Amino acid sequence: MVEIKVAIEINAPVDKVWEVVSDLDNDIKFWTAITSIRNFSSENNEVKREVTLAKTNKCLQTITLYPRGKIHTEWTKGTIKGTKDIILTPRNNTTYLEAILDYKFTGMAGFMSRKITKDIQNETQRAVELIKEKAEGANKSLKMEDRKHWADMYDEKE
Repeated sequence: MVEIKVAIEINAPVDKVWEVVSDLDNDIKFWTAITSIRNFSSENNEVKREVTLAKTNKCLQTITLYPRGKIHTEWTKGTIKGTKDIILTPRNNTTYLEAILDYKFTGMAGFMSRKITKDIQNETQRAVELIKEKAEGANKSLKMEDRKHWADMYDEKE
């Protein structure tokens, strides 16, 4: 298993940050490896969905929302197995956001886990910065890079 932890202080109240991170259909805007999302079901505080990483890697997720506190994602099938937790902690009028990923890579991706871990660390850092920007209402935007995603290198069908 690979563990990645990234944290950031956001100059916005927890309600505003929750509004940004709990809009799960917008994950594509923050997590650059995700290219499409298809929701299967949404009941109470649980969402089951399929995400496509890069062009062809389909993964299944079960997401549990704990309002204004935590989003727990369990990757149940596909290139990634494991969990991702987004934890919000209010601090006066700011919010401390933590992203904690605990992943195991399957199939061909398992052979390149060191390289993939570095790419996911960078993606996670970028995601929390984009979430911060959106929650703070900043008009600036981080420069988009034209690059190949780690998930493009692995085809689950091979």
